Amino acid sequence: MELHRGDPRYPAALEDLPDPPRRLWARGDLAILERPTVAIVGTRRATAYAERVTRQLATTLARAGACVISGLARGVDAAAHRGALEVGGATIAVLGTGLDVCFPKGHASLQRDIAARGLLLTELPPTDAAHGGSFPRRNRIIAALARTTIVVEAGVKSGALITATRALEMNRTVAAVPGPIDVPQAQGSNELVRDGATAVTSMADALALLGLTAPIRLHEIPEGTIERTVWQALEVGGLDLESLAARASLPAHETLAAVSALELRGLVECALTGEIRRM
Repeated sequence: MELHRGDPRYPAALEDLPDPPRRLWARGDLAILERPTVAIVGTRRATAYAERVTRQLATTLARAGACVISGLARGVDAAAHRGALEVGGATIAVLGTGLDVCFPKGHASLQRDIAARGLLLTELPPTDAAHGGSFPRRNRIIAALARTTIVVEAGVKSGALITATRALEMNRTVAAVPGPIDVPQAQGSNELVRDGATAVTSMADALALLGLTAPIRLHEIPEGTIERTVWQALEVGGLDLESLAARASLPAHETLAAVSALELRGLVECALTGEIRRM
């Protein structure tokens, strides 16, 4: 569908831009724009750590009712979209091409899934390919649509930093996930934290940024499993692996395997301090 400024379906948040798109093309469910919105963005050359954290952020926030927005690029963007879709959550992909063009080509199935279960948006006509400047212009739309922007991993010249800058210009909340100081992909996101962006060090931090709470999902852990035993051991609060294994009366390797399984399902998180806690 084609939306013009002034159309009641046109996203009101884009009016905060100094240069709102005159027209938008949309495919999917416009109603998800009414949910709390969060952009999760980062480098195309994401580390395994960044992809894992991105997926956890997306699944956690989507389960809590947020709409996850990103740009359909490789790396962090794709992990954010997939994380939201995996839990039946809402996600919006803002494209740097027209709706009928897939870029990168390897994301054709992901783009179709988002169109069917979320929303695709672009300011380019349906058959237009990417051109110089189309991706930075896409990034300003992401920044405007999102109440909060979380940068997971970004180098010093990453497009994610353009998104963060545009978000700050509109007085939106910008946060970043700290990364290793010797990883080039994390240099830009670490500098955001140094310069005052909110540090996201846990899934609880991310939920708090949006004023959301994680739903309780005990029914997702079958009775009699090691995962259930570990989950119940965490009732007292966060524990390190050794303490958790002792409380659960399990060998450390079985406890670690259960924690990994629960973490992949977005039910627990492992903080940077080594503490394991329920989501």
